[in-house]
Amino acid sequence: MDTTINPWKTLSRREIYDNPWISVEEHQVLNPGGGEGIYGKVSFKNHAVGIIPLDEKGYTVLVGQYRYTLNEYSWEIPMGGGSLDEKPSETARRELSEETGLSAERYDLLMKIHTSNSVTDEVGYVYVAKGLSQHKMNLDESEQDIQLRRVSLEEAVQMVMVGEITDSISVAGLLKLARLSNLG
Repeated sequence: MDTTINPWKTLSRREIYDNPWISVEEHQVLNPGGGEGIYGKVSFKNHAVGIIPLDEKGYTVLVGQYRYTLNEYSWEIPMGGGSLDEKPSETARRELSEETGLSAERYDLLMKIHTSNSVTDEVGYVYVAKGLSQHKMNLDESEQDIQLRRVSLEEAVQMVMVGEITDSISVAGLLKLARLSNLG
């Protein structure tokens, strides 16, 4: 099978919904088997960026907040969205500062991730931030319930393993960093 050839055929597409953050399209398609079908596609107008701040002792900072879409509280790495025109590394600097009050001397790209590639074209990036210093947080209006939790990288991985951290960017980033750090 030639993996460079797209076996899907788009017959038509129409925009269903649009706001400043996302657009939703409905596609009429022919699937790889030749059958007609429908596909919904969510396109994000920002990239997603997660940051794992890591101090010299192996501790990180998690962000806890109530997630409206899930209707539940969520522990995750600091993260946010940045304009597609903004470099993901700049988004990382801004989001880490806003949500935690931390700045870093270095931001190393850990990974690129497709957050849910069956329904969206969203691309995420995860950075490891090192050489940390503390400043004042600058939360936006929707983040006023944020709590910070300083934990070891090992504890953060354990939170993933027991289902306390479920956000896909956080899970992927923490597990990859742990693997690269020989923690598992």
